[in-house]
Amino acid sequence: MLELNLPAFDINIKKSGNKLTVFDNLRRRFVALTPEEWVRQHFVNYLITEKKYPASLIANEIQINLNNQKKRCDSVIYNRAMQPLVIVEYKSPDIKITQEVFNQIANYNIVLKVEYLIVSNGVNHFCCHMDYEQMKFEYLSDIPLYNEL
Repeated sequence: MLELNLPAFDINIKKSGNKLTVFDNLRRRFVALTPEEWVRQHFVNYLITEKKYPASLIANEIQINLNNQKKRCDSVIYNRAMQPLVIVEYKSPDIKITQEVFNQIANYNIVLKVEYLIVSNGVNHFCCHMDYEQMKFEYLSDIPLYNEL
């Protein structure tokens, strides 16, 4: 598969018909192995193993209602009170992270009002902290540990 700027791990892939699938531990089922899903699985593993995010507080493919349209957040991380804390948007490694990508996740944040936004294509990762009092955001140099959020 594609080389990423994320730690390798023992990923559970199987062939289903003529398509590859990957086991998503959070959704507890096999899903189609697309380039974006490859990034998601590696990034979630990174959050859990390296950044100490509790797996029980991460959810994949969370549906929201934005302007009467159903949208899906790639991953949402919750605090211990089960309030949304972080939205993560994944892109395929060949997709450049642009302002348009940030606009997409910012639109999701209109509904969830989280403290952190993360975008990753598996090669480049960007994290910003939202400051609602000042109505601005700050890019962080690294993705914080869960207990630093």
